[in-house]
Amino acid sequence: MVEETRKTKFAASKGAELAGALELPNGAPRAYALFAHCFTCSKDILAAREIARALRSEGFAVLRFDFTGLGASTGEFGDTNFSSNVDDLVSAADYLRREFRAPEILIGHSLGGAAAIVAAQRIAETKGVAVIGAPSDARHVARRFGARREEIVREGEAQTPLAGRVFTIKKQFLDDIERADVLAAAANLKRPLLILHSPLDATVGVENAAELFAAAKHPKSFVSLDNADHLLADPADARYAAGVISAWAARFVGARPADGRDAQERAADRPEPGELNAAPAFRGGARAQTVPGRALAVALSIDGYPFMLDAAPGDGGDGLGPDPTRTLESALAACGVMTMRMYAQHKGWPLESAAIEVKRAPGADAHAAREFEKSIELKGALDAVQRARLVEIADRCPVHKILSQGAAIRSSLIGNKGGNAT
Repeated sequence: MVEETRKTKFAASKGAELAGALELPNGAPRAYALFAHCFTCSKDILAAREIARALRSEGFAVLRFDFTGLGASTGEFGDTNFSSNVDDLVSAADYLRREFRAPEILIGHSLGGAAAIVAAQRIAETKGVAVIGAPSDARHVARRFGARREEIVREGEAQTPLAGRVFTIKKQFLDDIERADVLAAAANLKRPLLILHSPLDATVGVENAAELFAAAKHPKSFVSLDNADHLLADPADARYAAGVISAWAARFVGARPADGRDAQERAADRPEPGELNAAPAFRGGARAQTVPGRALAVALSIDGYPFMLDAAPGDGGDGLGPDPTRTLESALAACGVMTMRMYAQHKGWPLESAAIEVKRAPGADAHAAREFEKSIELKGALDAVQRARLVEIADRCPVHKILSQGAAIRSSLIGNKGGNAT
């Protein structure tokens, strides 16, 4: 798998649909990380994007997402607060746990950093928290409201200009940050904490970093971002922060297995020809067989063509091939493309290329039967009627019919070469 940015959506605890961008590295991720953006920002702010992609190049998968009511996420910003941001982080972690792997590293920028410290207590798999320009007190953000703060208290809400935009800030937001105790959360974190802060930060003073550091228990680390501003507007500052986070996180995630290779190196491994041919040539169907010396890898013969499936290192495999459920998705995608291509050739239609992306719809169990989401891309001088017809044809491919109509499966034992039957 090459590096990619995968758009994704998932449900928040209070019903909003949160928009995310999942940065996936080349090969199996050494760990998953979750990035919380700054107050009234979005997942696409330069710092979030640069840090996530720099970590991606170091083998981390990073989910950056928009908090409720911001960016491409749904919901009303005026109804959100610090606690809802924490809830959104937990929802994002639940999504990763369900569809990929739970995040082991939480990263937060500004108020997102304070939220990450608090959320860590509710994300059991967290092995470390890194914060950038984070306030030691959530009430710090209220300073940005200026004279509007009195109006918010008096009227219950006020239209408040922030970072060149106007947001509705309600009194419930002020009440919520009064109850938040970031320093207490830092003291009870019981996980490694990395604090990155610029001594020139004019938005959240560096004294906040000192207070967080004093409150936290070891292991804790502080790194100065020297001449950076609060938003890390210089991409070089964002990439430097990512490099520090990567080096720090390496002590807690992606531990080397017994063979001395880390998860990336194992993912870059290729099966030996003998392993691919471990399953005898089988025609008229598919034969899967265990591979000696491999934990979960399976050698396949599909109509005589050798292939290999495996689980990711985080799931106990060696990452030598795709996992079976992803292969099911690939069969649906490939069958649809081939069927559209054959139909267009038969009709003489100018279909230059076709592509189908398939993924499981969100659900409670990544391996349970449920809906598949199929996105179709067609290129060529096709009219609207031709395009609509090709979509229909894709839905008539054999794999689509098997999955949508269901199939009976009969199992039988064909041999017992390992000993007496019991």
